[in-house]
Amino acid sequence: MKPYLLLAGICFISLLGKAQDTRERLYNYEILAPGHEPKPLVEGFAKERLEEHLNRGIVASMAKDNKSVYLNWRLLKTDNKDISFNVYRSVNGKAKKLNNKPIAITTDFSDANPAAGKAEYWVESIEGKDKKLSEKITVDLSVLNAPNYKSIKFKDNVIAGRVAVADLNGDGEYDYIIRHPHTNVDPGVANPNDGTTYKIEAYLSDGTYLWTKDLGLGIEPGVWYSPFMVYDFDGDGKAEVVLKTAGDDYRKNEKGRVYAGSEYLTVLDGMTGKELARVDWPERNDRYGNLIRQNRNQIGMAYLDGKTPCILAARGTYKLMVVDAWQFNNGKLEKLWRWDGDEENPVVRSQGAHNMVCGDVDGDGRDEILLGSCMVDDNGTLLWSSGLGHSDKAYLTDIDPQRPGMEVFLALEPWHDNGYGVSVLDAKTGERVWGIGHKTFHVGDGMVADIDPASPGLECFASEDKKGGSTEKYLLSAQGKKLASNGDVPPCRNWIWWDAGNIRQTFFGDDNRWGAESMSNGKSQSIGYWKGDKIANGIYGDIIMIADVFGDWREEVITALPGELRIYHTNIPAKDKKITLMQDAVYRSYILQRSQGYPQSPVPSFYLGE
Repeated sequence: MKPYLLLAGICFISLLGKAQDTRERLYNYEILAPGHEPKPLVEGFAKERLEEHLNRGIVASMAKDNKSVYLNWRLLKTDNKDISFNVYRSVNGKAKKLNNKPIAITTDFSDANPAAGKAEYWVESIEGKDKKLSEKITVDLSVLNAPNYKSIKFKDNVIAGRVAVADLNGDGEYDYIIRHPHTNVDPGVANPNDGTTYKIEAYLSDGTYLWTKDLGLGIEPGVWYSPFMVYDFDGDGKAEVVLKTAGDDYRKNEKGRVYAGSEYLTVLDGMTGKELARVDWPERNDRYGNLIRQNRNQIGMAYLDGKTPCILAARGTYKLMVVDAWQFNNGKLEKLWRWDGDEENPVVRSQGAHNMVCGDVDGDGRDEILLGSCMVDDNGTLLWSSGLGHSDKAYLTDIDPQRPGMEVFLALEPWHDNGYGVSVLDAKTGERVWGIGHKTFHVGDGMVADIDPASPGLECFASEDKKGGSTEKYLLSAQGKKLASNGDVPPCRNWIWWDAGNIRQTFFGDDNRWGAESMSNGKSQSIGYWKGDKIANGIYGDIIMIADVFGDWREEVITALPGELRIYHTNIPAKDKKITLMQDAVYRSYILQRSQGYPQSPVPSFYLGE
């Protein structure tokens, strides 16, 4: 920014103060403090983009006829567009190709005449003259589950409250890292102070138990005290666990809340749980507000240079927001930058959300960070801010395929009489594309999904929280046209691609605050279309993640039961093939966020709908 423009901007703000119209006029500009110099671009240690190396993720299910074995597997972004596959089965060491001609339209196959007992299956990829064999899986026809799920049994009879998926041992399969117990305390609620501590626990994809780490009494068992994330940050092919930890010097007030003591960003070895590195977490101070406001912490991952997976440690949501960016290089955490959102700046204060999604919104090959109603650039400066305030839900994806680039959908907690309490912004510039057009009070939930093929783009739906004095629900088109209200609006939680098409489905079961989510009471859930057919049932447990963890591009649902994780997967034959969603950067960012904070169904960077 040129000096004379900077001075003019500062004078402009000082004259107009913190009024609402100031925020609206300046929503997409960064106002730099005097003496603030633009930060240089991040140049991390990676020479090329470091990403997860996934295998084919082949998985077997009992087919819908209860006789055949249904197989599906991953399409990878390194695959040629003309790739095809052969499917093999081996019984007692005798291998047989099962398909008559190469499979090119989908990445699935049904073995209509499976062998009784155990058999091995694998696929062969064909790209021109090059042929490669996948990993092999052993299938016992007599024990295939219907509905189909993979089970991870815990060493104790605990219930997982959060789960992360990452490849801990470098075999190309996702492993499972849980946090337990499943209790959760919000910063605004009194701590029961019963001595409960969170534990992080790791299991390989075959159920092998690895390790447990007790976070201790310095980390309260609450939703914003204990963020953790699992990803390969140093590029060795094996994921590390990054998390917020605390020292033994913690101090608690009369309500049992920790208000002082050491806090750290810590890196653990994924296979052993051994501490590899730690640095100070962004420090507490009164600029965040009271203790409730100070105890808001998140972890994120962004490719800030387009190549290096960087760690983001963040504090603050409602007032001041601070983000520290680090890279994990040669066993050490190296600081890249700090972003300090000045509380007195009317453009950026109180713009935070309950998640931190990252992706390249401006096309420069480097990831930006969506903190809610504002976007932080890859070099740790503000790209834009809407000035609309704290969003309970913020979605980054291509909502309207008729517009270039991605959009941001906001469901805003502060009341708004300007018609933007439910709104869509341009992800690159923060420009307001549309708003709901009337006053809102406390929009506490939201979602974007294609649920109506007759309406172009993704539908946007949201619901008011009764704490704000309203229980209204809204359904709008990608262009902001009102489609339905109240009882005709679907729930915002837990949406999944389970069927063969691009229309997304949801869950039906006992209703509670988070939607059909808490089902460890022994009742099952169904998957189906909103106001349409049910396509799966018999799903048990608390839904703690929806993600494309294996098989083709369609998603699995991970549920928690006492002593067990279940990963349910579809057995509906596919109609096409798509690259695994986990290799889309924005989708992977959503999956990384699911191990902390409030749940949101993942969405990719591209338009995925009819």
